[in-house]
Amino acid sequence: MTIVAKGAAIEAESFRIVEKELGKHPFSPLEFPLVRRVIHATADFELGRSLVFSPGAVEAGMAALREGASIITDINMVAAGISRVGLERAGGSKVACRIADPTARAEADAADLTRSAAAIRSFGAELQEAVVVVGNAPTALREVLRLHEQEGVRPRLVVGVPVGFVDAAESKAALEKSGLDSITNRGRKGGTPVAVALVNAMIRLVLQERRNGG
Repeated sequence: MTIVAKGAAIEAESFRIVEKELGKHPFSPLEFPLVRRVIHATADFELGRSLVFSPGAVEAGMAALREGASIITDINMVAAGISRVGLERAGGSKVACRIADPTARAEADAADLTRSAAAIRSFGAELQEAVVVVGNAPTALREVLRLHEQEGVRPRLVVGVPVGFVDAAESKAALEKSGLDSITNRGRKGGTPVAVALVNAMIRLVLQERRNGG
């Protein structure tokens, strides 16, 4: 058995275990592969059960990926984890993160923002046609919400799963109530592995759809 085949077999067995231990769940056939991938990535069933999808969120994300929409992330770790090969095959989406850009650093100092929030702000109206992925910083998610509320910016999808003790749960609750197409989770948990798992699971759904002739 090749290394690739062994890896696929291990993943399949992991998914079987996840499905058995999770049992009955409220997630739709399109939502469940994302939940399963998050549990697989984190070994955390509580986190998986805490995921919240706005109506049609996965469909919106898949459509954006098919059409090559930009993916904008709050930090470079999230950007690095998203499958470039998968994106190219799905529709050609590119990933952008400006947290290290000198302009974002200057804006953060001038406006008393975190660098991740300043980086999100720098995209402005570019967020309108993008999938925005926040896997670390509640301040970045708050900036997405501010741009939506004050400037009418409406991303194709917001994946908002920041982690931590200061405003993580609260900012995600605000996203859930915002009316934006979104995937988030309730509580303090979250982080880069969750954000990456959610996006990569949507990429896989698009590629599976193509293999099946959809």
